[in-house]
Amino acid sequence: MKIDKINLQIIRELKQGRKSYKRIADKLKITENTVRSRVNKLIKNEVLDICGLVDPSSLPEHRAVMIGIKLSEMNIVDKGEELSKLKGVVSASVVTGRYDIMLMVLFKKDFGLLEFYAQEISNVKGINFVETFVIYKSYNLKVPYQF
Repeated sequence: MKIDKINLQIIRELKQGRKSYKRIADKLKITENTVRSRVNKLIKNEVLDICGLVDPSSLPEHRAVMIGIKLSEMNIVDKGEELSKLKGVVSASVVTGRYDIMLMVLFKKDFGLLEFYAQEISNVKGINFVETFVIYKSYNLKVPYQF
């Protein structure tokens, strides 16, 4: 799907997810129907997702963690997709550098790091090693709630 100037402007306006299509249309000097149609196409093509996000540090007994994963095999894209479906995973990214994949994971009181490694990661074949980075303080971090 082509992301043109108008699509980018609409996406930028939707940073405030509750902004009405009418307000966006008025600001961009296009019709409300154009905004609605383009948003629907962006969502259908998985370019845009409109959802509520939360600051993990504001949730009692929750913690966000980054996990670097080094694979023992080269099917990193397939493994990234597999890892993205594990419980608690907010996102999985194939990256360059020391790790092959970086996960952002949200934990809660009854599902923490130990449970994630024992119940989720241990079932994934081809992982050579992992390194955990606990996020103590973040800025502008908002994630979809996972539980």
